[in-house]
Amino acid sequence: MEKNDTIAAIATGLSPAGIGIIRISGSQAFNIAEEIFKGKNGKSKSVSSYPTHTVHYGFIHDGNELIDEVMLLIMRSPKSYTTENTVELQCHGGVFSLKRVLKTVLKHGARLAEPGEFTKRAFLNGRIDLSQSEAVMDFISSENEFARKNSLFALKGALSEKIEALREKIVHESAWIESAIDDPEHYSLENYSENLENKLTGFMEEIDALYRSFETGKIMQEGIKVSIVGRPNTGKSSLFNALTGVEDAIVTDIPGTTRDLITTRVSYQGITLNFTDTAGIHDTKDPVETIGIARSKKALDEADLVLFVTDASEDLEKEDMELADMLSGKRTILVLNKIDIEQKVKEEAFEEHIFSGSVPVSAKTGEGINALLELIFLLFIGGTLPKGEEIVITRERQAGALLRANESLGQVKKSIELKMTEDFFTSDLMDAYRALGEIIGVETGDDLADTIFRDFCMGK
Repeated sequence: MEKNDTIAAIATGLSPAGIGIIRISGSQAFNIAEEIFKGKNGKSKSVSSYPTHTVHYGFIHDGNELIDEVMLLIMRSPKSYTTENTVELQCHGGVFSLKRVLKTVLKHGARLAEPGEFTKRAFLNGRIDLSQSEAVMDFISSENEFARKNSLFALKGALSEKIEALREKIVHESAWIESAIDDPEHYSLENYSENLENKLTGFMEEIDALYRSFETGKIMQEGIKVSIVGRPNTGKSSLFNALTGVEDAIVTDIPGTTRDLITTRVSYQGITLNFTDTAGIHDTKDPVETIGIARSKKALDEADLVLFVTDASEDLEKEDMELADMLSGKRTILVLNKIDIEQKVKEEAFEEHIFSGSVPVSAKTGEGINALLELIFLLFIGGTLPKGEEIVITRERQAGALLRANESLGQVKKSIELKMTEDFFTSDLMDAYRALGEIIGVETGDDLADTIFRDFCMGK
């Protein structure tokens, strides 16, 4: 990032709205604004003299051409999101007019910001660390209440504080060993290994608790992928419509109606359920059905949970049992559909198969649908959702760093068990220290940072 580089972008969504915001950040932000921001009389405004965090009314001009009527917000360094001089223009929210204002800003010296570049500058300038940067995007993309609360908690620095505290404890032990080796008169290593082993147990338990929160955190952030599978005409699409509350799937009495995947998101008790209706899995020579079945099998492989739908009003067919065999090892709920008709099939028919549970339902009348939703929730969440402000890991990158940190601390424990001298401990202690530093960005290379911020939306 060049020292005098000034960037600009549309910070709001590109769709018609009441207002749209253009953000300008960098050393030339005030000068650019001063060139294009004028009063009613057409005279330039002295933007560089405005006090920080004040709002001003005026017009954007490109030379003599009037572009838009705006409110200008000024934020002086370091009291801005990026810690740089920042100007935000609140414009009318038309897509074309916003782009026209941005074009004018770029014409007068700014360059178009890359995705996530404002947040990247906040990170590089020390306003937030890497875990907080990721929390920004998690907050923007959150689709349920738990994800929103957790990302906001992380944005406030809860995870950062926890990681910094752990790093401080670990580096203290490494420093003590080094000091004792260099100055044995003032620092003693007598009984040190035993004491360190007890401390390591505590450190590893703290790290492991954070690591174990990852599964819950991933579910909170991304939701649960639920694939609805079964042979044709068991009522998969009717079940899909009953679970989602919308009629996205076509329902007929003709087997094989569903030819492609249909996915709908549903919020249930604060978490997101991503339901996918699939084509009936069976033997067929129809080329279109074959493609649909291949996609169904792929969705099955990628699912967190499978709803195996059978028609409980009819005798089981060979394809039901073959599909049940195929689901071995997958987390699966047996759904006995069409119980509004005389029920011929019960759970006992699948006694040789291990499922995570079974629920009798009628997709037609809605009977059993709430019980099915509740079972899905309990299978994945149960009582593990955070109650209040608890730290939950949501990023695989963070989970991986925690795992490496604990592995390094485990190596220190092994060295103690082998009665090795204390100077062997410091290398593994510092490996753990560095692994934890990756979470907050103090041990992160530019390539990783670039990759993380590339996934951000424009203007943030």
